[in-house]
Amino acid sequence: MIPRIQKILYATDLSKNSAYAFRYAVNSSRKHDASIHILHVVDSRPLAESYLLIHTDAARLSEIRQETREELAAKIEAQLQEFAKRELKDDPETLKRVASIQIVFGDPAEEILKIAATMQCDIIVMGTHGKGVISHAFLGSVAEKVLHRIGIPVFIIPIQKEDTDITLGEI
Repeated sequence: MIPRIQKILYATDLSKNSAYAFRYAVNSSRKHDASIHILHVVDSRPLAESYLLIHTDAARLSEIRQETREELAAKIEAQLQEFAKRELKDDPETLKRVASIQIVFGDPAEEILKIAATMQCDIIVMGTHGKGVISHAFLGSVAEKVLHRIGIPVFIIPIQKEDTDITLGEI
């Protein structure tokens, strides 16, 4: 017997293809009367922190980092709320199924795995996109890491060859 789907984790990297994957999460939500939990992970591997550390002390760097994270998380969360409202403007009942929007910082694959387990999600829906000349042969690295390490179904939505009418807007 197939387990009942009650919680859907929709993981987005804010790309156009991941926005398209939202429609698959919505479709599954409707069919299974399930809630949708939207997740975006900001890859927080340090890039410019070493430069900042030269010009400020460690305590101030930590303060700057926290302020920036809070502002960025609030901006992304507002954009994702607006995106969900726009996508589901003609279906307020399904909009009510969007149970949460989380913005977290860390390694994207690790955070998706951790949150899916913590929330006891039944499935994950995410888009993928290839990079490089042989992109068609490989999944995106985050999707691949999640797929190989998770114990629940993962719906990986491939990049669309034709243009779609969907966008997350400017973030």
